[in-house]
Amino acid sequence: MTPTPPTIPETMRALLLTDQGPVLRRDLPTPRPRPGEALIRVRLAGICSTDLQLLAGYKGGRRGVLGHEFVGEVVAAPGGEEWLGRRVVGELNVGCGQCDLCRQGLEKHCRQRQSLGIIGRDGAFADYLTLPLANLHPVPEALPDEKAVFTEPLAAALQVLEQVAIRPSSRVYVLGDGRLGLLVAQAIHRTGCDLTAIGRHPEKLVILSRRGIPTAVVDNPPDFTRLAAHPADVVVEVTGSPGGFATALELLRPAGSLVLKSTFAASLADFPVSRLVVDEIQLVGSRCGPFPPALRLLLAGAVEVTALIHARYSLDDAVAALEHARRPGVLKVLIQP
Repeated sequence: MTPTPPTIPETMRALLLTDQGPVLRRDLPTPRPRPGEALIRVRLAGICSTDLQLLAGYKGGRRGVLGHEFVGEVVAAPGGEEWLGRRVVGELNVGCGQCDLCRQGLEKHCRQRQSLGIIGRDGAFADYLTLPLANLHPVPEALPDEKAVFTEPLAAALQVLEQVAIRPSSRVYVLGDGRLGLLVAQAIHRTGCDLTAIGRHPEKLVILSRRGIPTAVVDNPPDFTRLAAHPADVVVEVTGSPGGFATALELLRPAGSLVLKSTFAASLADFPVSRLVVDEIQLVGSRCGPFPPALRLLLAGAVEVTALIHARYSLDDAVAALEHARRPGVLKVLIQP
């Protein structure tokens, strides 16, 4: 039996990025879903490093509602009433559906794409959002919101395994111990490869050590010297900093693969093209990834995510939540409407 649709308020609260910075608005019109779209009541949302880079000018000064990591409940779905009442997570990229890239299954690279909370579509730091039904994935009943909200970043971590062949015999370094780096390391660890996670914060790296993942501190000269003397087949750069690129190159062997996960507002001051050519380095950009395996791993408890949660704020305090997330050493901050 299809649930009775709830009453939808005319206005809602949302965290809006403006010329004056982030502002909580309480009078934004509640979005209306088009046919083939769902209106989703946000249950929980996560602050990502990309959100913080948007504050710093990434994407040329994005204006609008931030947020793309969320778990929510479908409250309206014209033409898709079977979705009503279901808990869902959603892929953030919305292609035009008509161009050559979309026809090849590359909607996330569509030249006219929208990206939830990033390009052209208001995001999840709000009471409600809209997404196409095709972007939605149902959340298993046994998976709590606090874990389901990590589906999008875990999917991004798993994308590395979709792009680069990592075998049990491979030596792999994951450079960066932030929100995404900790997920990337756990995803890669499942391959049985010779993995070391490298970061600056022992208190973060201990989350991986507890799961049997070797770690090293990049600022500790003996650690770095040892790692550089045994360069990796694959280095995944997840520092979120322009300086991470040069460090990653120091840790990578000739003919190795350098996977770039960082997105930031700044540009690289030095891009050693000749070295990349001479050493035959394979550069791989890596962004969004597959949701179904991420949900399966979260449901199975195969990836530790709750230890990454540092704070939870109400939507009314979303501006303070952003400030908290910007503090050094902070991992995941959640916003709960």
